[in-house]
Amino acid sequence: MALREIIILPDKRLREISKPVAEVTSEIRKLADDMFESMYDAPGIGLAAIQIAEPVRLITMDLVRKEGNGASEPRAFINPEVIGSSAELNIYEEGCLSIPEYYAEVERPKTVRIRYTDLDGNVKEEDADGLFATCIQHEIDHLNGVLFVDHISKLKKAMVVRKFEKAAKRGIKYV
Repeated sequence: MALREIIILPDKRLREISKPVAEVTSEIRKLADDMFESMYDAPGIGLAAIQIAEPVRLITMDLVRKEGNGASEPRAFINPEVIGSSAELNIYEEGCLSIPEYYAEVERPKTVRIRYTDLDGNVKEEDADGLFATCIQHEIDHLNGVLFVDHISKLKKAMVVRKFEKAAKRGIKYV
């Protein structure tokens, strides 16, 4: 495993659409391992490969770590997609490792049905609700070049983007 740098807004690579993973290889498994290490170090609960400048459709997630009890439940999702969603919406305060120290309330479908491939190459479907639904939608957005600030008001988004552009010009690194 290797710790990888998480790219930060306004890095244009965050807007790239990630390419599908053709097959689960040892390289993909190693990338997932690197992503888990980087995600835990940040610390975060979800990470899309594009956030470490790898434009492939791979997400790592560990929602159990959020509880802070030392437990862990690492999960990887290859080529994840939302195949159904509820009409009922949920509002959750989101943050992002690529937009550090900024949080905003985002409205998304309360439940979603997802399809993905696991690290063993098995195609699976499952229902997600609560934090899992929010997190998987957030990370799938990353794979499509969408950031959570794209779901907030234009004024708030413009302020956040401007703040990070100014910081980047001054050479300020968020860690």
